[in-house]
Parts: sequence; C-alpha cells; structure tokens
Amino acid sequence: MKVTIDEIETFVCIAEVGGFTEASARLGRSQPAISRRIRELERSLGAPLFDRTGRRVALTEAGKALLPHAQAALAAVRDGAQAVRDVAGEAQALSVAIVRTLADSHIVDALRAFEARFPDAPVDLRTATSREVSVLVRTGEAALGLRYFPDPDPALESVPLGAERLLVVVSASHEITEPVIPDLGPLRKERWLGFPPERLQPDSFGHVLRRELAAAGLADPSITLIDSLTAQTRLVEAGLGVALMPLSGIREELRIGSLRTVEVQSLAAELPVVAVRRKDGYQSRLTTAFLTELRAHTPDLR
Repeated sequence: MKVTIDEIETFVCIAEVGGFTEASARLGRSQPAISRRIRELERSLGAPLFDRTGRRVALTEAGKALLPHAQAALAAVRDGAQAVRDVAGEAQALSVAIVRTLADSHIVDALRAFEARFPDAPVDLRTATSREVSVLVRTGEAALGLRYFPDPDPALESVPLGAERLLVVVSASHEITEPVIPDLGPLRKERWLGFPPERLQPDSFGHVLRRELAAAGLADPSITLIDSLTAQTRLVEAGLGVALMPLSGIREELRIGSLRTVEVQSLAAELPVVAVRRKDGYQSRLTTAFLTELRAHTPDLR
C-alpha cells in the first residue's frame, strides 16, 4: 500500500471544508489534481472515503475511520519539519488559532510581551470557531489554540486560562429598561437565540443557554438556534430575540448603544477559556513561551 502525504493532506482538507472545490481553493491546486489524489488514496485503501452529492461531500464510514489517523499523521509530519527548523536555528513563525471574540486586550498584551521577547518570530493568527480551533491544532496547522470550553478529545490538552461571564443582551429599544433584575422571570416569554449544542461535547456554548433557562424554571422556552455570534448580535439589535453573550463579543455594539445588557442577579453563567495543544505534539520554545505569556496576561474575564 502506497499512501502519500499529499493525499493525506488533500483528504483532511476536504473533510474540513466539505467540498472538492473549497479544498482546491484552500490548497492552491486544481480541482482535477484534488480529485486525482483522492482517487489514488481510495484505490490504495480499497474503500470509498466520500459520498458525493453535487458539490458537497460527506465522509463514508471508512472516511470517518481514517480521519483521526490522517489528522495525526499530518500533524506528525508538520511537527517533524518544525523540530528540524528549530534544530537548524531558522527563524520561526508561531501559528495560533483563536476564537474571534477572545482577540481582546489581554490577548494583545500577551502578544506584545511575546514579540518583545522574540522580535524575529512573527505570529500567524487565525480566527475560527471553537470547534475549528481544535481542528487546526489537531492537524498541526496551529501550534496553539484559544477557545471556549475544554476539548474532550484525549489527543488534546486543555490548559485553563480563566472564564468569561455571559450577560443577558437585549436591543436598545427593549421594553425592559431596568439595568438589574432579580431573575429571568421578566424574560419568560422572550425568543432566545442560542448556539446548536455539540453532540460530542456535553459542556459547550450550545448547552449553556438551555441549562440556565431550565435552572431559572423556564420549562419550555422559545429558542432559535443560530451558529454565528455575529448573526445573533444582528438579530438582537433588530429586536428579534434576546441572548446570552460574552462581553468581549459585543463591546462595539454597547459603545454605540445598539445593544444593552441586563444584570440578572440569579444568573451566574460563564464560558471557560482554555488554550488547547496536542498532548503528544512537538512543543517548540515559541509555543511554550507564548503559553507562559498567556497565563501571565490573561485575567479572570468575569
């Protein structure tokens, strides 16, 4: 059996982006070249890896079985290249994946401190969702990831960095004008906007809203699932619902007055913030140094 790294990289990319066309754009290769690599990989393994429906594809059972091993293999190759460059003393870039709302002042402080220590080591910063952050770390595309909630994947280590408080957010014109209310009772009939729960992670952003509403005695709340914090923000601004949101995600809207927060005395919801890295992955001195700066500069976000 002959399997190449190019084939593995192509397979993992398609699995991540969900299509051959999208993988072609990300990898900078023609679509025929992408298709050819997958045909060769399927021929070598003796099984189809994708179900193709139009432009979108889904992993077959064989593809699902291969994916974690393919990600690990790809990460190992990237680790090896990084280790060799470190030994050779080549100038390095630190690759970090981060949830967009966490790119706040404390992260800027950590970056400044890191760059002061390593002026010749640029930081390659990519923003993504929490799930995508873990994928980038798992495949070795990012050496370190900053996300909400620990990742349950045993191949990843989640390093606690504090917690960010969740606030009830309403439109500027909402009928509730009190800045503080004792409980969620006045919001009983509201449409809530929340994230879809992650099937394989019982503790996730998508489960927090349901848990808090149930704890407040709201047995059958109206919840609309939206997988984008930006989309939730715009709908709340338009008066089409209320939401639980981290302060870091709505600072600009609060500044211009399009959103308001309501202090709920009985509510203590928060999002744990963690750094994720591969347990058995190569940890360069840059990765270790940046994690040290994060621990030093990341306050408790509540």
